[in-house]
Amino acid sequence: MATAVATAPTVTSETNNLLANYVPVYVMLPLGVVNYDNVLENADDLRANLKKLKEAGVDGIMVDVWWGIIEKNGPKQYEWGPYMSLFELVVEVGLKIQAIMSFHQCGGNVGDAVNIPLPPWVTAVADSNPDIFYTNRRGTRNPEYLTIGVDNERLFHGRTPVEMYRDFMVSFREAAKSYLIAGKISDVEVGLGPAGELRFPSYPQSQEWVFPGIGEFQCYDKYLVEQFAVAARKHGQPKWQLPANAGEYNDTPSDTEFFTTEYESAYGKFFLAWYSNLLLQHADQVLEEATKIFLGLKVKLAAKVSGIHWWYRDASHAAELTAGYYNLTDRNGYGPIARVLKRHEAILNFTCVEMRNTEQSDSAMSAPEQLVQQVLSAGWREGIEVAAENALNRYDKYAYNQILKNARPNGVNKNGRPKLRILAMTYLRLTDDLMETDNLALFTIFVKNMHAGLDYHSNAQDFYSPVKPLAPSKPRMTIDYILEATKPVDPYPFDEKTDMPVAEE
Repeated sequence: MATAVATAPTVTSETNNLLANYVPVYVMLPLGVVNYDNVLENADDLRANLKKLKEAGVDGIMVDVWWGIIEKNGPKQYEWGPYMSLFELVVEVGLKIQAIMSFHQCGGNVGDAVNIPLPPWVTAVADSNPDIFYTNRRGTRNPEYLTIGVDNERLFHGRTPVEMYRDFMVSFREAAKSYLIAGKISDVEVGLGPAGELRFPSYPQSQEWVFPGIGEFQCYDKYLVEQFAVAARKHGQPKWQLPANAGEYNDTPSDTEFFTTEYESAYGKFFLAWYSNLLLQHADQVLEEATKIFLGLKVKLAAKVSGIHWWYRDASHAAELTAGYYNLTDRNGYGPIARVLKRHEAILNFTCVEMRNTEQSDSAMSAPEQLVQQVLSAGWREGIEVAAENALNRYDKYAYNQILKNARPNGVNKNGRPKLRILAMTYLRLTDDLMETDNLALFTIFVKNMHAGLDYHSNAQDFYSPVKPLAPSKPRMTIDYILEATKPVDPYPFDEKTDMPVAEE
């Protein structure tokens, strides 16, 4: 007797056109789904919840693959068993996987419910050399992520950080090869900083930062101090030093000299360009390694950019600047990031797409709607795919409607590809609250609307952006060419509201 084979729904010409509007929805798993002891906990409960997500039409899950768990026991001692059990469970339910290469610490940021430090043999180096960590002006170290200053320093049992990240990804590729070849892993998001985001750890709750503080520059470890000195000498300004007047974590821009006047001076412009360029160089180097590792596999690479929406309406954009996003009214700070990602055909994954300006306090000078519009437009103008996440747990119609608007800023096109759309949406996150009956019911409507009103379709991406074998990185770009993308350009127009609300407001 022949075995029945599941097939995709029949595709009519009308459905075919709508499928180009179908935005897949992934759900982020709990941070400690594999715990610090490298144990997959509560597998039966997880399976039950994944089946509920599948019934709701969800396309897949996103999961942090923690460096601090996998390589905890020693250099190149990788333990993948529990993660592969997790992957098997997810695939068995019929969901796809977005895997984050999480080279950062879990703990000390918004929403961090568990504590997963970097591998202990890595952090032990700080006992004799604390400058391996990002450092603020007062000398406070941050162990969330290794400073960019040591990217190419052989301080870790003969390896550099970039080599450690490379070796980890090679090991992941080999462990997960069957899932990669089968197309069960849709993309690999490469962690590039704290919280997995391409930024400096400028606003750590672990150091008593409170929203909407401007944060602090994080470039005072000895390696970045020396790199700045070298850059200043080459610029003909050997006396220039790192800022000493940029305030503290919970200041406002007007509390500081740097963010009221100095950021616009010749010195301020030089420093901010140097500081933000460090992120571009870091992303470029690590993504080049990732491209070599996953070359030829049908998987997409991604990098995450943080949605720092507070002080966006202040002339200084101070909170963005301390995080490394040199973004001003007359300078597009996100264009260069998109251009670097374009070299590797990496997805730009952006956060805070659920937020509205009216939900923020006036004192924060926040503008998440304009920020999302700017960043997504920067990606589209550079010809790369953009994806999105919500920044905070939300279960209400206002958040869902805002996400739907940003997912397809000009609505559904019933005749084919929409003018604009994101590649995929990752919903933060699987919780008991989400599984509550009323919340799950509204979430199910949200998923259906993200799918342009269509039922789940396993191959929907083929009608918009088919996954192709990963190609080599394009030739290296000069920094001058990358920075040409700072030229301000009007963002693409977004509709005032979505054409597919989950409920009327």
